[in-house]
Amino acid sequence: MVKEKLSNLYDIGSSKRVFQSEWREEGVPFYRAREIARLSEDGYVDNELFIDEDLYEEYTERYGKPQPGDVMVTGVGTLGVCYVVKPGDEFYFKDGNILWFKQKAPDRILPEYLVKAFDSKEVKDFISKNSSGTTVGTFTIQTANKMEISLPPLDQQKEIIERISKLEVIIKKRQLELEMLDELIKARFVEMFGDPRINPFGYDTEEIGKTCKVITGNTPSRKVSEYYGDYMEWIKTDNIVSGVLNPTKAAECLSESGAEEGRIVDENSILMACIAGSIASIGRVCVTDRRVAFNQQINAIVPEQYNTLFLYTLLQISKDYLVEDINMALKGILSKSKLEEKVFIVPSMELQDQFAEFIEQVDTSKVAVQKALDETQTLFDSLMQEYFG
Repeated sequence: MVKEKLSNLYDIGSSKRVFQSEWREEGVPFYRAREIARLSEDGYVDNELFIDEDLYEEYTERYGKPQPGDVMVTGVGTLGVCYVVKPGDEFYFKDGNILWFKQKAPDRILPEYLVKAFDSKEVKDFISKNSSGTTVGTFTIQTANKMEISLPPLDQQKEIIERISKLEVIIKKRQLELEMLDELIKARFVEMFGDPRINPFGYDTEEIGKTCKVITGNTPSRKVSEYYGDYMEWIKTDNIVSGVLNPTKAAECLSESGAEEGRIVDENSILMACIAGSIASIGRVCVTDRRVAFNQQINAIVPEQYNTLFLYTLLQISKDYLVEDINMALKGILSKSKLEEKVFIVPSMELQDQFAEFIEQVDTSKVAVQKALDETQTLFDSLMQEYFG
């Protein structure tokens, strides 16, 4: 397919600088990259910043203002997120935070097609490789002017937009279904057991170190190449995915001798991410459905007085409690000793088993939805590769 430089299709620029002293609490909306990203995702934004109407009129009269069909693209934060300007839109925007793609060839490219192109792996990889900045990358006008995209005729662009958009709707629907099933499990838990921190039904409570065995993982010496092979999966924190019951397949495995040096648990154990770069990642849990080894960023919890599926849900619901004492300014760690000291409710095994049966039923539905989602995602990725390279 023919490639075309974006500079042949758009005048790419930004805005006249507006200083922070000119920001207001009312007036004309003033957008940064975060507001454009929110508009792109949700179609609306609860804006917090504005500029005076007089300043807006002065700048737009001298420098122009975004017109319907122009595309605003984030240049900081999450790079390359697009928003197509709509009729009636009135806003100004932060220079450097947002790139302004002004139409100059509307007879050759549809704005929605440009948005889909920016969602493609090829464009994302180009932006990532060419973003400037040592710590926080930026997508610049200079980089945008170097970019090329596949450019079919307008009628084909319309077909591509329609096909990709339909798949995006299906993907979002499947994702929402998974979220709703997770919420159903949590709602059932609260119905049966109440808020575990408040313990309204007066269940016995105990430190988790007295009801479970807690094991911290490790990394067999990298200096001994014989420790790594294909004998046993070696789970890392990225294999623990929120909302997914079992760990994903590990990219790296230990040899038989490496497994002897490692930490291993059988199926029906819980793996918890206890060292991570963000507080949101600490406390993620999964249930092993196979015998695995795991690294030192993970604590395994082997239940002794709990049904595993009940405890899995209890830990998910108790995420805020698990991380409340962690100081991310230092190094975010939920240590084995701190985890063992956490106190949780211990309902009767009969009630725990009843709840576990409910989880198994819901998880059957989740597996079916996840399979449909994976199939749709595979088709989406294939079409994006076909259309955009």
